[in-house]
Amino acid sequence: MATEVKRPKMDEGVEFRLNRFLQWCDQVCLKLSEKVYVTHEGTAAEYGMLAKDDIEEGEVLFTVPREAILHEESSKVSGVLDKEEEILKSASNWVPLLMALLHEYTSSQSRWRPYLSLWDDFRKLDHPMFWSKDERDTLLKGTGIPKAVDTDLDNISKEYSDVILPLMTKYSEYWSPQTHTLELYTQLVAFVMAYSFQEPDEDDDDDNEDEQEIASSPPMMVPMADMLNHIANHNANLEFTPDSLKMVSVRPICKGEEVFNTYGQMANWQLLHMYGFTEPFPNNSNDTVDIPVSNFYKAAQGITSELELSLLEEKWKMLNEMEENKPIIFGEQGCLTDTALNTVLKVFSMSKEEFSDFKESEGWEEDDENEEDTALTLSKEGLPKVQAIWKKLIHGATKLTLHGYKDSKNEGREDDPDKMIMENKEAFTKLNSRQQRALHVRYGQKSILYELLELTKP
Repeated sequence: MATEVKRPKMDEGVEFRLNRFLQWCDQVCLKLSEKVYVTHEGTAAEYGMLAKDDIEEGEVLFTVPREAILHEESSKVSGVLDKEEEILKSASNWVPLLMALLHEYTSSQSRWRPYLSLWDDFRKLDHPMFWSKDERDTLLKGTGIPKAVDTDLDNISKEYSDVILPLMTKYSEYWSPQTHTLELYTQLVAFVMAYSFQEPDEDDDDDNEDEQEIASSPPMMVPMADMLNHIANHNANLEFTPDSLKMVSVRPICKGEEVFNTYGQMANWQLLHMYGFTEPFPNNSNDTVDIPVSNFYKAAQGITSELELSLLEEKWKMLNEMEENKPIIFGEQGCLTDTALNTVLKVFSMSKEEFSDFKESEGWEEDDENEEDTALTLSKEGLPKVQAIWKKLIHGATKLTLHGYKDSKNEGREDDPDKMIMENKEAFTKLNSRQQRALHVRYGQKSILYELLELTKP
């Protein structure tokens, strides 16, 4: 999290809970370097870690033994979770950990009670799932977050009714619907979103398969590691070894500086959706914006004659059949899904003859552009040089995307209401925390779109 974002000072009970947690760390042999300390004062969020002394690159800041990690296998209910493994399977692989957390968080005898007691109310995480639907739909319009949250809440409710409740009834000695409610389950989902870690699989050399493995590996709660906040320009990183997990400095850290981990290359909309915070604009170098492929289709309609509309319909149908309908992602340096955008632009700009050949050959037998050429063509430097019809398609799709945001009634950056608030410190400070975070997301995305308009203007 960014140091500019501060939260209200916490109650006196926080000091007690933090001291109890640190005592527990000693008991489970979690070793903390003498050069750092955990605190709830002077940090970016509720808790954080500060440097007592100057730290060099490559120093171990703390070591967490595997035995101190909370996951389904280390929980008291591991036997039940193993027995019901098939029933607990889900796309996210989160349900076993959530079942373990439901029990451990409410059990006075839990081994992890001093750790889990640090969070007396998970709603303080303030994910958009805890906002009202009206707040989400108004403040986050156009960002993609409202749809993602609606999907999350639907999945959580279905998971709870279809999987969790039946198991509670079957194993009433561990769980009770009166204690382990849908509300608590939803809050624990936010907790796992914000604080869990997933262990990478380093045995697979194929990058794409690696990503799939990482995405499907079960999450786990790593005490102390989750105390560190996130910024894009982080100074520490978590390393996995067979016996322990180690937080290691990746660059020098000065005395008094906050120690920041990284949650990965996360855009502000992802940070807000999954973690409940944003980096102040323009600090997040990983910010991105999605342009729906349907907006390229609509842009193509605007530059297509009536005689060619039926051909355009065929092209759109084929793109959907090819599953080339996922959003096109742009970042500060250009298109991040350049191969997909290249396909969309090529298909929409084909002549009738070219499209006929394309259909007969069922795609390109051998593309004359390699991946590096495509990435360069659709980069920030390459976009002004693309052919005219591609520029028109990108420009039109960008305009349509901009119109989807709150208060976006024009295409000019200079008279954008969000820009005016961002540049007016007094006006910005009058916004509540949700309004400020939503503004960081909206204006970060719109800034990328405004630059894209400039790069592709006729």
